[in-house]
Amino acid sequence: MPGTITCSLITPEQEVFEKEASYVDLPAHDGQMGFMANRAPLLVKLGEGVLTVTGPAEETKVQISGGFAQMKGNTLAILTDKAEELG
Repeated sequence: MPGTITCSLITPEQEVFEKEASYVDLPAHDGQMGFMANRAPLLVKLGEGVLTVTGPAEETKVQISGGFAQMKGNTLAILTDKAEELG
């Protein structure tokens, strides 16, 4: 789908999800960061806070704690110590 990225959320125990997203907002160690299609490659240390994944049909919010995120191509891989989906 044009204008989207593939967002994967992974903990040491499992792959929580892999979704197509038009925008992802995550808590970096030094503040919130946003990701969209065609962003420059980036590796960032994560902090604690809410990860928001906005997709074509739904928005998913997950409380995460620490880890790293890597943007490469139109793929965002988020590796975190803990992930708890919010209602």
